[in-house]
Amino acid sequence: MMTILLYLIVMALVGAMIFLAASAVFGRSEELPPLPPGTTATVLPAEDVTGADVDALRFQQVLRGYKASEVDWALHRLGLEIDSLRAQLGRDEKSEVLVKADASAKAEATQEAPETESEAKDSQG
Repeated sequence: MMTILLYLIVMALVGAMIFLAASAVFGRSEELPPLPPGTTATVLPAEDVTGADVDALRFQQVLRGYKASEVDWALHRLGLEIDSLRAQLGRDEKSEVLVKADASAKAEATQEAPETESEAKDSQG
């Protein structure tokens, strides 16, 4: 019985040594080298983030989920983009209100102007 246990232990050690040697020689069979520590492959465009960009986001996985700093960065960028779009929408709405106000003021002015001219002709004639 002891001999079988000894053979199993020796076979496990030999298997582990072969695995480590093969891993050192052949590597992890990746096409690209791994990223240096502290860098990330998480990318968003500088401007005009679209839904497809958000869908394409990939975060580095760590022991207990995703790397928090990458998720925080992505959420910060998306928040800035949302704020920018809301500010632009607010500016567009204000300019639309101003254009409508100008149009109504011009319409009132054109309605009042002929009345004033006709009144002026009546008072002259």
